[in-house]
Amino acid sequence: MAWMCSGKTNDELVDNLVKARIISSSQVISAMRAVDRAHFSKQYPYEDSPQGIGYGATISAPHMHGYALEGLVQYLKPGMRALDVGSGSGYLTACMAAMVGDNGLVVGIEHIPELADQSLVDLRAHYPQWVDSKRIEIVTGDGRKGYSSRAPYDCIHVGAAAPSKPTELLAQLKAPGRMFVPVGTNNQYIVVYEKDSNGDITEERVMGVRYVPLTDAAMQFMG
Repeated sequence: MAWMCSGKTNDELVDNLVKARIISSSQVISAMRAVDRAHFSKQYPYEDSPQGIGYGATISAPHMHGYALEGLVQYLKPGMRALDVGSGSGYLTACMAAMVGDNGLVVGIEHIPELADQSLVDLRAHYPQWVDSKRIEIVTGDGRKGYSSRAPYDCIHVGAAAPSKPTELLAQLKAPGRMFVPVGTNNQYIVVYEKDSNGDITEERVMGVRYVPLTDAAMQFMG
């Protein structure tokens, strides 16, 4: 079970996610081994639970990051382009960057400037080549609107719950492309939106979840 995946080290955490069959793809396993959560989560980094990172934000539980990466693995191949909405600590952005490789791009968009700045500090400290080569870009902005200047994206991950179908983000998805996003208010579900080569979109509810809402900075501080 997911809540049993905690470890004493990053490798032990990843091993437990594999044992729980949350992650299985070699690309995901390698990425989660390459990116140490302790570089982005200052307290209890290897606990399989959300941890506060300040400013009313959290870093999601490792099992949710594992589900997200597995759900998007076919769209995080070398050379592909991804958007991480609500990038927060920068951890998942880094995992995605590990997967897309030298010729790929991952844009992390975060609406709290202090979190965006801190994530960039941590990325530069531990993965400077990814920042310097522009494999990773961190921008401050309203993630609900996406980041059109780098669109379209092979995949989009959203780290907070959209109240309804995120049409503005779907417009920035390639055809084909895939989005992994929590949707809902009182009842929330991970929804995977699939855009086919003709631009037609299908959706699948994957699991029930509980995420903070996808909102603006002022509402996040109030919450």
